[in-house]
Amino acid sequence: MRKISFAEFGGPEVLRLVEAEEPHAPPGRIRISVRAAGVNPVDWRIREGQVLGAHPVELPAGVGLDAAGVVDEVGEGVDGVEVGDRVFGEGADTYAEFAVLSAWARMPAGLSFEEAAGYPSVAETAVRIIREVGVRPRQTLLVSGASGGVGSAVLQIARARGITVIGTAGAANQDYLRGLGALATTYDEGWVERVRHLGRVDAALDLAGSGVIRELVELTGDPRKVVSIADLGAPRLGVRFSGVAGSVPDALAEAVDLISRGELHIPVEKSYALSEAAAAHADSRAGHTRGRRVLVIGVTARAASRADD
Repeated sequence: MRKISFAEFGGPEVLRLVEAEEPHAPPGRIRISVRAAGVNPVDWRIREGQVLGAHPVELPAGVGLDAAGVVDEVGEGVDGVEVGDRVFGEGADTYAEFAVLSAWARMPAGLSFEEAAGYPSVAETAVRIIREVGVRPRQTLLVSGASGGVGSAVLQIARARGITVIGTAGAANQDYLRGLGALATTYDEGWVERVRHLGRVDAALDLAGSGVIRELVELTGDPRKVVSIADLGAPRLGVRFSGVAGSVPDALAEAVDLISRGELHIPVEKSYALSEAAAAHADSRAGHTRGRRVLVIGVTARAASRADD
């Protein structure tokens, strides 16, 4: 099978499309024929060699955590899923034609493989950091860097829980944030005062790592009311850095429910071929994403949907 691998840490150029042995589903796992894989910031952080304790790396290494596809192997002890089922979930080395998943859910009706591949890690991260920051219904949550995949999920999941959301993003994404139900403002000069005019801030999330931790603490009045997933220096200011995953199955279950009720939708900003993984990483690292970026693998999502009907 074909997969993306890297033998040294570095920029996108270290990624290689290689031939590799197919993985197989061990007990408690499933294998899928991958139709699409999600591109997450954690993927290029690992490739760069950033210290991420939750994701130890032994070189050469594969890439990718999220995928959507068709089940073709079911490991011993796994119930509730069969060969041929369409699923999305989290595993390892998902930038490949076959991947083993450790957590999964059936894809909601009407969701393409491309769309589904963008949800697993994003949904888990959103659910986890909303819980960790301690924001409650009828309170207000500020989300810095809100237009990407995690931000899009946070805004919608928080609103579904009765939380008011304020989002910051670039000028081009203001209408996008408003469409997700957020009070929106840009993050350029004067943004702190603009946020104050929008209302009291009870808790805040840093999703972009753009050096705003001090301002978020100022707005909330307490470093314990701020969580970052992008600024490794946040703990020096008393702010929690969240990098260890919670329950992926629980997050997928909540995502499936919200998607099915039309309360959660994360658009795919751009799709790439497997051979274009380096370009996908470069674009992801550049930021300013609206929604998700995904790799389409093997056959296109539309063709896969027709073939599997």
